Amino acid sequence: MAAMSNALPPAPAPLDADQAYQALKSRDPRFDGKLFVGVTSTGIYCRPICRVKLPQARNCRFFGNAAGAEQAGFRPCLRCRPELAPGLARSDSVRSLAHAGAAWLGRQIALGQTTRLPDLAAHLGVSERHVRRLFEEVHGVSPLAWSTTQRLLWAKRLLTDTSLSVAQVAESSGFGSVRRFNAAWAQHYRLSPSALRRQPSSRVNHSATEDGVATGVVLRLPWRAPYNAEAMQAFLAARPLAGVEAWAQGRWWRTVRLRHAGRLHSGWLALAFDVQRGECRAEVSASLAPVLGPLAQTLRHLLDLDTDTQPIDEALVHAPLRALPGLRIPGCMDGFETTVRIILGQQITVAAACTLTARLVARFGEALSTPLPALNRLFPSPEALLAASSDEMGSLGVIRTRTTAIKALAEAVLDGRLTLVPGADLAATMATLKSLPGVGEWTAQLVALRVLAWPDAFPASDAGVLKALGGITPAQAQQQALAWQPWRGYATLRLWHSLT
Repeated sequence: MAAMSNALPPAPAPLDADQAYQALKSRDPRFDGKLFVGVTSTGIYCRPICRVKLPQARNCRFFGNAAGAEQAGFRPCLRCRPELAPGLARSDSVRSLAHAGAAWLGRQIALGQTTRLPDLAAHLGVSERHVRRLFEEVHGVSPLAWSTTQRLLWAKRLLTDTSLSVAQVAESSGFGSVRRFNAAWAQHYRLSPSALRRQPSSRVNHSATEDGVATGVVLRLPWRAPYNAEAMQAFLAARPLAGVEAWAQGRWWRTVRLRHAGRLHSGWLALAFDVQRGECRAEVSASLAPVLGPLAQTLRHLLDLDTDTQPIDEALVHAPLRALPGLRIPGCMDGFETTVRIILGQQITVAAACTLTARLVARFGEALSTPLPALNRLFPSPEALLAASSDEMGSLGVIRTRTTAIKALAEAVLDGRLTLVPGADLAATMATLKSLPGVGEWTAQLVALRVLAWPDAFPASDAGVLKALGGITPAQAQQQALAWQPWRGYATLRLWHSLT
Protein backbone atom coordinates (compact mmCIF):
# COMPACT_ATOMS: atom_id res chain seq x y z
CA MET A 1 0.00 0.00 0.00
CA ALA A 2 1.46 3.32 -1.01
CA ALA A 3 1.85 6.23 1.38
CA MET A 4 -0.18 9.34 0.78
CA SER A 5 1.42 11.69 -1.74
CA ASN A 6 3.24 14.76 -0.47
CA ALA A 7 2.73 16.70 -3.71
CA LEU A 8 0.02 18.95 -2.28
CA PRO A 9 1.10 22.25 -0.69
CA PRO A 10 -0.02 23.10 2.85
CA ALA A 11 -3.77 23.76 2.98
CA PRO A 12 -4.58 27.30 4.15
CA ALA A 13 -7.64 27.83 6.28
CA PRO A 14 -10.39 29.45 4.21
CA LEU A 15 -10.55 33.11 5.23
CA ASP A 16 -13.44 34.26 3.07
CA ALA A 17 -16.20 32.97 0.82
CA ASP A 18 -14.05 33.14 -2.32
CA GLN A 19 -11.32 30.97 -0.83
CA ALA A 20 -13.89 28.59 0.62
CA TYR A 21 -15.55 28.28 -2.80
CA GLN A 22 -12.19 27.46 -4.40
CA ALA A 23 -11.70 24.69 -1.82
CA LEU A 24 -15.17 23.40 -2.67
CA LYS A 25 -14.46 23.64 -6.40
CA SER A 26 -11.26 21.61 -6.09
CA ARG A 27 -12.85 19.10 -3.67
CA ASP A 28 -9.72 19.44 -1.55
CA PRO A 29 -9.80 16.61 1.05
CA ARG A 30 -7.63 18.63 3.46
CA PHE A 31 -10.67 20.80 4.25
CA ASP A 32 -12.91 17.83 5.07
CA GLY A 33 -14.29 18.32 8.58
CA LYS A 34 -13.10 21.94 8.67
CA LEU A 35 -15.52 23.31 6.09
CA PHE A 36 -19.19 22.64 5.29
CA VAL A 37 -21.24 24.29 2.54
CA GLY A 38 -24.96 25.00 2.76
CA VAL A 39 -26.70 25.35 -0.61
CA THR A 40 -29.61 27.78 -0.38
CA SER A 41 -31.32 26.43 -3.50
CA THR A 42 -31.67 22.95 -1.99
CA GLY A 43 -31.54 23.50 1.79
CA ILE A 44 -28.83 20.83 2.00
CA TYR A 45 -25.33 21.12 3.45
CA CYS A 46 -22.36 19.05 2.26
CA ARG A 47 -18.73 18.24 2.90
CA PRO A 48 -16.25 19.93 0.51
CA ILE A 49 -15.48 16.53 -1.05
CA CYS A 50 -19.10 15.89 -2.09
CA ARG A 51 -19.35 14.62 -5.68
CA VAL A 52 -22.66 16.29 -6.52
CA LYS A 53 -22.79 18.96 -9.20
CA LEU A 54 -20.93 22.10 -8.09
CA PRO A 55 -23.48 24.69 -6.88
CA GLN A 56 -23.27 28.28 -8.02
CA ALA A 57 -21.23 30.51 -5.72
CA ARG A 58 -24.18 32.82 -5.02
CA ASN A 59 -26.10 29.88 -3.56
CA CYS A 60 -23.36 28.81 -1.13
CA ARG A 61 -23.00 29.58 2.56
CA PHE A 62 -19.93 28.31 4.38
CA PHE A 63 -19.61 27.03 7.94
CA GLY A 64 -16.75 25.80 10.09
CA ASN A 65 -18.80 22.95 11.57
CA ALA A 66 -21.97 20.97 10.97
CA ALA A 67 -23.75 22.57 13.91
CA GLY A 68 -23.50 26.00 12.31
CA ALA A 69 -25.01 24.68 9.09
CA GLU A 70 -27.88 22.98 10.91
CA GLN A 71 -28.55 26.03 13.08
CA ALA A 72 -28.92 28.01 9.84
CA GLY A 73 -31.63 25.57 8.72
CA PHE A 74 -29.71 23.25 6.37
CA ARG A 75 -30.15 19.46 6.35
CA PRO A 76 -27.27 16.97 5.93
CA CYS A 77 -26.56 15.56 2.48
CA LEU A 78 -27.46 11.87 2.13
CA ARG A 79 -24.70 11.31 -0.42
CA CYS A 80 -21.54 12.74 1.18
CA ARG A 81 -22.86 12.17 4.73
CA PRO A 82 -21.49 15.00 6.91
CA GLU A 83 -21.64 12.68 9.93
CA LEU A 84 -18.63 10.81 8.48
CA ALA A 85 -16.36 13.87 8.24
CA PRO A 86 -13.18 13.82 10.38
CA GLY A 87 -13.60 15.33 13.83
CA LEU A 88 -12.03 18.42 15.35
CA ALA A 89 -8.34 18.75 14.58
CA ARG A 90 -5.88 18.75 17.46
CA SER A 91 -5.08 22.33 18.48
CA ASP A 92 -2.32 23.89 20.54
CA SER A 93 -3.63 27.44 20.16
CA VAL A 94 -5.43 29.67 22.66
CA ARG A 95 -8.60 28.18 21.26
CA SER A 96 -7.71 24.79 22.67
CA LEU A 97 -10.08 25.17 25.64
CA ALA A 98 -13.07 25.37 23.30
CA HIS A 99 -11.72 22.43 21.30
CA ALA A 100 -11.19 20.45 24.50
CA GLY A 101 -14.79 21.20 25.45
CA ALA A 102 -16.07 20.01 22.09
CA ALA A 103 -13.96 16.86 22.36
CA TRP A 104 -15.39 16.13 25.82
CA LEU A 105 -18.92 16.62 24.53
CA GLY A 106 -18.12 14.26 21.66
CA ARG A 107 -16.91 11.57 24.04
CA GLN A 108 -20.03 11.94 26.19
CA ILE A 109 -22.26 11.65 23.13
CA ALA A 110 -20.40 8.55 21.93
CA LEU A 111 -20.98 7.00 25.35
CA GLY A 112 -24.68 7.88 25.24
CA GLN A 113 -24.30 10.21 28.24
CA THR A 114 -25.96 13.54 28.97
CA THR A 115 -24.09 16.73 28.06
CA ARG A 116 -25.11 19.40 30.56
CA LEU A 117 -23.40 22.79 30.49
CA PRO A 118 -22.54 22.69 34.25
CA ASP A 119 -20.76 19.37 33.73
CA LEU A 120 -18.81 20.76 30.78
CA ALA A 121 -17.79 23.86 32.75
CA ALA A 122 -16.71 21.71 35.71
CA HIS A 123 -14.66 19.46 33.41
CA LEU A 124 -12.85 22.48 31.93
CA GLY A 125 -12.49 24.22 35.30
CA VAL A 126 -14.16 27.47 34.17
CA SER A 127 -17.51 29.17 34.68
CA GLU A 128 -20.57 28.31 32.61
CA ARG A 129 -20.68 31.86 31.27
CA HIS A 130 -17.04 31.70 30.17
CA VAL A 131 -17.35 28.34 28.43
CA ARG A 132 -20.52 29.46 26.64
CA ARG A 133 -18.86 32.67 25.44
CA LEU A 134 -15.67 30.92 24.36
CA PHE A 135 -17.58 28.13 22.62
CA GLU A 136 -19.67 30.56 20.60
CA GLU A 137 -16.61 32.67 19.78
CA VAL A 138 -14.61 29.69 18.45
CA HIS A 139 -17.30 27.39 17.05
CA GLY A 140 -20.01 29.92 16.20
CA VAL A 141 -22.72 27.99 18.08
CA SER A 142 -23.67 27.29 21.68
CA PRO A 143 -22.56 24.10 23.43
CA LEU A 144 -26.19 22.93 23.39
CA ALA A 145 -26.56 23.44 19.63
CA TRP A 146 -23.24 21.70 18.99
CA SER A 147 -24.24 18.74 21.18
CA THR A 148 -27.67 18.40 19.58
CA THR A 149 -26.16 18.32 16.09
CA GLN A 150 -23.56 15.73 17.07
CA ARG A 151 -26.22 13.53 18.68
CA LEU A 152 -28.41 13.69 15.58
CA LEU A 153 -25.50 13.00 13.22
CA TRP A 154 -24.41 10.02 15.30
CA ALA A 155 -28.01 8.77 15.28
CA LYS A 156 -28.12 9.25 11.50
CA ARG A 157 -24.97 7.16 11.21
CA LEU A 158 -26.47 4.36 13.30
CA LEU A 159 -29.69 4.43 11.31
CA THR A 160 -27.76 4.19 8.05
CA ASP A 161 -25.02 1.74 8.96
CA THR A 162 -26.70 -0.61 11.46
CA SER A 163 -29.92 -2.52 11.93
CA LEU A 164 -30.42 -1.22 15.48
CA SER A 165 -34.03 -0.38 16.24
CA VAL A 166 -35.07 3.25 16.51
CA ALA A 167 -35.37 2.79 20.27
CA GLN A 168 -31.79 1.44 20.44
CA VAL A 169 -30.53 4.31 18.30
CA ALA A 170 -32.28 6.84 20.54
CA GLU A 171 -30.65 5.29 23.61
CA SER A 172 -27.19 5.02 22.01
CA SER A 173 -27.26 8.67 20.96
CA GLY A 174 -28.31 9.85 24.41
CA PHE A 175 -31.82 11.17 23.76
CA GLY A 176 -33.31 9.28 26.69
CA SER A 177 -36.57 8.38 24.94
CA VAL A 178 -37.89 7.65 21.46
CA ARG A 179 -40.34 10.55 21.81
CA ARG A 180 -37.57 13.10 22.41
CA PHE A 181 -35.50 11.56 19.62
CA ASN A 182 -38.35 11.69 17.09
CA ALA A 183 -39.16 15.28 18.05
CA ALA A 184 -35.56 16.46 17.65
CA TRP A 185 -35.21 14.59 14.37
CA ALA A 186 -38.41 16.05 12.93
CA GLN A 187 -37.47 19.57 14.02
CA HIS A 188 -34.01 19.47 12.44
CA TYR A 189 -34.47 17.24 9.40
CA ARG A 190 -38.21 17.32 8.67
CA LEU A 191 -37.99 13.56 8.16
CA SER A 192 -38.78 10.64 10.46
CA PRO A 193 -35.98 8.21 11.40
CA SER A 194 -37.81 5.33 9.73
CA ALA A 195 -38.24 7.40 6.56
CA LEU A 196 -34.48 7.92 6.41
CA ARG A 197 -33.95 4.17 6.16
CA ARG A 198 -36.30 4.05 3.18
CA GLN A 199 -34.15 6.56 1.24
CA PRO A 200 -32.36 4.94 -1.75
CA SER A 201 -29.01 6.42 -0.64
CA SER A 202 -29.40 5.20 2.94
CA ARG A 203 -28.88 1.46 3.19
CA VAL A 204 -27.99 -0.65 6.20
CA ASN A 205 -24.32 -1.55 5.79
CA HIS A 206 -23.96 -5.11 7.13
CA SER A 207 -21.00 -7.40 6.98
CA ALA A 208 -21.65 -11.10 6.36
CA THR A 209 -20.22 -14.56 6.98
CA GLU A 210 -19.40 -16.91 4.13
CA ASP A 211 -22.89 -18.40 4.27
CA GLY A 212 -24.45 -14.97 3.71
CA VAL A 213 -25.79 -14.41 7.21
CA ALA A 214 -25.32 -10.84 8.47
CA THR A 215 -23.16 -10.76 11.59
CA GLY A 216 -22.43 -7.14 12.36
CA VAL A 217 -21.79 -3.74 10.85
CA VAL A 218 -19.08 -1.85 9.05
CA LEU A 219 -17.85 1.35 10.70
CA ARG A 220 -16.54 3.85 8.17
CA LEU A 221 -13.82 6.04 9.66
CA PRO A 222 -12.61 8.77 7.27
CA TRP A 223 -9.27 10.39 8.05
CA ARG A 224 -8.08 13.97 7.75
CA ALA A 225 -5.82 14.15 4.68
CA PRO A 226 -2.98 13.68 4.17
CA TYR A 227 -2.74 10.37 6.01
CA ASN A 228 0.25 8.01 5.86
CA ALA A 229 -1.68 4.74 5.89
CA GLU A 230 1.41 2.73 4.98
CA ALA A 231 3.29 3.91 8.09
CA MET A 232 0.34 3.18 10.40
CA GLN A 233 -0.12 -0.26 8.92
CA ALA A 234 3.61 -0.98 9.27
CA PHE A 235 3.55 0.05 12.95
CA LEU A 236 0.63 -2.26 13.74
CA ALA A 237 2.09 -5.15 11.73
CA ALA A 238 5.44 -4.92 13.55
CA ARG A 239 3.80 -5.54 16.94
CA PRO A 240 1.54 -8.59 16.56
CA LEU A 241 0.11 -10.01 19.77
CA ALA A 242 -0.74 -13.69 19.27
CA GLY A 243 -4.31 -14.54 20.26
CA VAL A 244 -5.38 -10.88 20.43
CA GLU A 245 -4.23 -9.49 17.07
CA ALA A 246 -3.68 -10.97 13.60
CA TRP A 247 -3.10 -9.94 9.98
CA ALA A 248 -5.29 -11.92 7.59
CA GLN A 249 -7.18 -11.32 4.35
CA GLY A 250 -5.47 -7.94 3.98
CA ARG A 251 -6.93 -6.69 7.26
CA TRP A 252 -5.82 -6.13 10.86
CA TRP A 253 -7.93 -8.23 13.20
CA ARG A 254 -8.18 -8.01 16.96
CA THR A 255 -10.35 -8.95 19.90
CA VAL A 256 -12.10 -6.21 21.84
CA ARG A 257 -13.45 -5.75 25.37
CA LEU A 258 -15.29 -2.52 26.22
CA ARG A 259 -17.06 -1.51 29.43
CA HIS A 260 -20.17 0.60 28.95
CA ALA A 261 -22.95 1.51 31.39
CA GLY A 262 -21.58 -0.95 33.92
CA ARG A 263 -21.51 -3.89 31.49
CA LEU A 264 -18.66 -5.59 29.63
CA HIS A 265 -19.03 -6.17 25.88
CA SER A 266 -16.64 -8.50 24.06
CA GLY A 267 -16.14 -9.22 20.37
CA TRP A 268 -13.81 -8.74 17.45
CA LEU A 269 -13.14 -6.35 14.58
CA ALA A 270 -11.30 -6.44 11.26
CA LEU A 271 -9.76 -3.18 10.04
CA ALA A 272 -8.74 -2.27 6.47
CA PHE A 273 -7.17 0.92 5.07
CA ASP A 274 -8.90 2.26 1.94
CA VAL A 275 -6.54 4.87 0.50
CA GLN A 276 -8.74 5.55 -2.52
CA ARG A 277 -11.69 6.54 -0.32
CA GLY A 278 -9.51 8.11 2.36
CA GLU A 279 -10.92 6.04 5.20
CA CYS A 280 -10.54 2.99 7.40
CA ARG A 281 -13.30 0.42 7.34
CA ALA A 282 -13.85 -1.69 10.44
CA GLU A 283 -16.01 -4.80 10.27
CA VAL A 284 -17.40 -5.21 13.78
CA SER A 285 -18.94 -8.30 15.37
CA ALA A 286 -22.65 -8.11 16.22
CA SER A 287 -21.84 -8.48 19.93
CA LEU A 288 -20.29 -4.99 19.89
CA ALA A 289 -23.34 -3.25 18.38
CA PRO A 290 -24.36 -1.72 21.75
CA VAL A 291 -20.97 0.02 22.05
CA LEU A 292 -20.41 1.33 18.52
CA GLY A 293 -20.05 4.89 19.84
CA PRO A 294 -17.21 4.16 22.27
CA LEU A 295 -15.64 1.80 19.73
CA ALA A 296 -15.60 4.46 17.01
CA GLN A 297 -13.95 6.89 19.44
CA THR A 298 -11.37 4.25 20.38
CA LEU A 299 -10.51 3.51 16.75
CA ARG A 300 -10.14 7.20 15.90
CA HIS A 301 -7.69 7.46 18.79
CA LEU A 302 -5.85 4.28 17.80
CA LEU A 303 -5.36 5.52 14.25
CA ASP A 304 -5.03 9.26 15.06
CA LEU A 305 -7.49 10.07 12.29
CA ASP A 306 -8.40 13.66 13.19
CA THR A 307 -5.01 15.36 13.51
CA ASP A 308 -4.25 18.26 11.19
CA THR A 309 -0.64 17.57 10.21
CA GLN A 310 -0.09 20.93 8.47
CA PRO A 311 1.20 22.79 11.59
CA ILE A 312 3.22 19.71 12.56
CA ASP A 313 4.97 19.49 9.20
CA GLU A 314 5.65 23.22 9.31
CA ALA A 315 7.09 23.03 12.84
CA LEU A 316 9.36 20.10 11.99
CA VAL A 317 10.49 21.31 8.56
CA HIS A 318 13.96 22.27 9.82
CA ALA A 319 14.40 19.25 12.08
CA PRO A 320 17.01 16.65 11.06
CA LEU A 321 14.20 14.23 10.26
CA ARG A 322 12.99 12.74 7.00
CA ALA A 323 9.76 14.45 5.95
CA LEU A 324 6.80 12.09 6.29
CA PRO A 325 3.62 14.05 5.48
CA GLY A 326 0.54 12.59 7.10
CA LEU A 327 2.46 10.57 9.70
CA ARG A 328 0.29 9.88 12.78
CA ILE A 329 0.85 8.67 16.33
CA PRO A 330 -0.50 5.14 16.86
CA GLY A 331 -2.76 5.24 19.91
CA CYS A 332 -4.24 2.20 21.60
CA MET A 333 -7.37 0.10 21.95
CA ASP A 334 -7.11 -0.16 25.73
CA GLY A 335 -4.99 1.97 28.05
CA PHE A 336 -4.31 -0.77 30.59
CA GLU A 337 -3.31 -3.26 27.91
CA THR A 338 -0.92 -0.88 26.21
CA THR A 339 0.68 0.20 29.48
CA VAL A 340 1.28 -3.46 30.41
CA ARG A 341 2.84 -4.03 26.98
CA ILE A 342 5.10 -1.01 27.48
CA ILE A 343 6.21 -2.27 30.90
CA LEU A 344 6.98 -5.72 29.48
CA GLY A 345 8.97 -4.02 26.70
CA GLN A 346 11.38 -2.30 29.06
CA GLN A 347 14.99 -2.89 27.97
CA ILE A 348 14.15 -5.63 25.44
CA THR A 349 13.35 -5.69 21.71
CA VAL A 350 9.88 -5.25 20.25
CA ALA A 351 9.84 -8.88 19.09
CA ALA A 352 10.83 -10.18 22.53
CA ALA A 353 8.17 -8.02 24.19
CA CYS A 354 5.50 -9.42 21.84
CA THR A 355 6.56 -12.98 22.67
CA LEU A 356 6.48 -12.31 26.41
CA THR A 357 3.09 -10.59 26.24
CA ALA A 358 1.65 -13.44 24.15
CA ARG A 359 2.53 -15.87 26.97
CA LEU A 360 0.64 -13.65 29.38
CA VAL A 361 -2.38 -13.65 27.05
CA ALA A 362 -2.32 -17.43 26.61
CA ARG A 363 -2.20 -18.03 30.38
CA PHE A 364 -4.51 -15.33 31.75
CA GLY A 365 -6.60 -14.11 28.78
CA GLU A 366 -10.28 -15.06 28.50
CA ALA A 367 -11.15 -17.34 25.56
CA LEU A 368 -13.22 -15.83 22.75
CA SER A 369 -14.66 -17.31 19.55
CA THR A 370 -13.96 -15.36 16.32
CA PRO A 371 -13.93 -16.10 12.56
CA LEU A 372 -10.14 -16.63 12.78
CA PRO A 373 -8.99 -19.66 14.80
CA ALA A 374 -5.75 -17.87 15.75
CA LEU A 375 -7.73 -14.91 17.12
CA ASN A 376 -9.03 -16.53 20.29
CA ARG A 377 -8.17 -14.51 23.40
CA LEU A 378 -9.02 -11.25 25.11
CA PHE A 379 -6.17 -9.39 26.75
CA PRO A 380 -6.02 -10.25 30.49
CA SER A 381 -8.11 -7.94 32.66
CA PRO A 382 -6.63 -5.95 35.55
CA GLU A 383 -8.43 -8.32 37.92
CA ALA A 384 -6.83 -11.37 36.31
CA LEU A 385 -3.28 -9.97 36.43
CA LEU A 386 -3.69 -8.70 39.98
CA ALA A 387 -4.82 -12.17 41.08
CA ALA A 388 -1.96 -13.97 39.28
CA SER A 389 0.82 -15.15 41.57
CA SER A 390 4.41 -14.00 41.16
CA ASP A 391 5.44 -17.61 40.58
CA GLU A 392 2.94 -17.95 37.71
CA MET A 393 4.22 -14.75 36.14
CA GLY A 394 7.80 -15.80 36.66
CA SER A 395 7.22 -19.15 34.95
CA LEU A 396 6.30 -17.19 31.81
CA GLY A 397 9.59 -15.31 31.87
CA VAL A 398 8.31 -12.11 33.49
CA ILE A 399 11.00 -10.94 35.91
CA ARG A 400 9.99 -9.92 39.42
CA THR A 401 10.36 -6.15 38.92
CA ARG A 402 8.02 -6.27 35.90
CA THR A 403 5.54 -8.43 37.82
CA THR A 404 5.54 -5.92 40.69
CA ALA A 405 4.99 -3.04 38.27
CA ILE A 406 2.10 -4.77 36.47
CA LYS A 407 0.36 -5.67 39.73
CA ALA A 408 0.76 -2.12 41.04
CA LEU A 409 -0.65 -0.80 37.76
CA ALA A 410 -3.65 -3.15 37.93
CA GLU A 411 -4.36 -2.12 41.50
CA ALA A 412 -4.17 1.60 40.65
CA VAL A 413 -6.58 1.14 37.73
CA LEU A 414 -9.06 -0.92 39.75
CA ASP A 415 -9.16 1.46 42.71
CA GLY A 416 -9.62 4.48 40.44
CA ARG A 417 -6.29 6.20 41.14
CA LEU A 418 -5.33 5.86 37.49
CA THR A 419 -7.51 6.50 34.44
CA LEU A 420 -5.70 5.54 31.25
CA VAL A 421 -7.71 7.27 28.53
CA PRO A 422 -7.14 10.18 26.13
CA GLY A 423 -8.10 13.43 27.80
CA ALA A 424 -7.16 12.30 31.32
CA ASP A 425 -5.37 14.90 33.43
CA LEU A 426 -1.82 14.72 32.09
CA ALA A 427 0.14 15.96 35.11
CA ALA A 428 -1.82 13.88 37.63
CA THR A 429 -1.68 10.74 35.48
CA MET A 430 2.07 11.08 34.87
CA ALA A 431 2.71 11.64 38.58
CA THR A 432 0.67 8.58 39.55
CA LEU A 433 2.36 6.44 36.92
CA LYS A 434 5.86 7.40 38.06
CA SER A 435 4.93 6.70 41.67
CA LEU A 436 4.39 3.03 40.80
CA PRO A 437 7.31 0.65 41.36
CA GLY A 438 9.14 -0.16 38.14
CA VAL A 439 7.68 2.73 36.17
CA GLY A 440 10.22 5.37 35.15
CA GLU A 441 10.37 8.32 32.78
CA TRP A 442 10.69 6.22 29.60
CA THR A 443 7.58 4.18 30.42
CA ALA A 444 5.58 7.25 31.45
CA GLN A 445 6.49 9.13 28.26
CA LEU A 446 5.43 6.23 26.04
CA VAL A 447 2.13 5.98 27.92
CA ALA A 448 1.64 9.73 27.45
CA LEU A 449 2.37 9.32 23.73
CA ARG A 450 0.19 6.32 22.92
CA VAL A 451 -2.45 6.20 25.67
CA LEU A 452 -3.01 9.82 26.73
CA ALA A 453 -2.55 11.23 23.18
CA TRP A 454 -0.09 13.91 24.32
CA PRO A 455 1.53 15.25 21.12
CA ASP A 456 4.58 16.60 22.95
CA ALA A 457 5.61 13.37 24.69
CA PHE A 458 9.29 12.55 24.18
CA PRO A 459 11.01 9.37 25.46
CA ALA A 460 14.53 10.84 25.42
CA SER A 461 16.19 7.63 26.64
CA ASP A 462 14.53 5.40 24.02
CA ALA A 463 17.11 3.28 22.22
CA GLY A 464 15.52 3.87 18.82
CA VAL A 465 15.40 7.63 19.34
CA LEU A 466 19.05 7.78 20.38
CA LYS A 467 20.14 5.57 17.48
CA ALA A 468 18.23 7.69 14.95
CA LEU A 469 19.90 10.82 16.34
CA GLY A 470 23.37 9.38 15.79
CA GLY A 471 24.05 7.69 19.11
CA ILE A 472 23.88 10.77 21.32
CA THR A 473 23.05 10.76 25.05
CA PRO A 474 19.51 11.17 26.47
CA ALA A 475 20.45 14.62 27.80
CA GLN A 476 21.63 15.68 24.34
CA ALA A 477 18.45 14.27 22.78
CA GLN A 478 16.31 16.17 25.27
CA GLN A 479 18.13 19.40 24.43
CA GLN A 480 17.85 18.86 20.67
CA ALA A 481 14.15 18.08 20.94
CA LEU A 482 13.33 21.44 22.55
CA ALA A 483 13.12 22.93 19.06
CA TRP A 484 10.38 20.45 18.13
CA GLN A 485 7.88 21.51 20.80
CA PRO A 486 4.91 21.13 20.98
CA TRP A 487 5.13 18.23 18.49
CA ARG A 488 7.92 16.09 19.96
CA GLY A 489 5.65 13.04 19.86
CA TYR A 490 5.37 13.28 16.08
CA ALA A 491 9.13 13.86 15.88
CA THR A 492 9.58 10.61 17.82
CA LEU A 493 7.54 8.73 15.22
CA ARG A 494 9.68 10.21 12.45
CA LEU A 495 12.82 9.09 14.25
CA TRP A 496 11.50 5.55 14.64
CA HIS A 497 10.50 5.38 10.98
CA SER A 498 13.92 6.62 9.90
CA LEU A 499 15.34 3.33 11.24
CA THR A 500 13.24 1.24 8.84
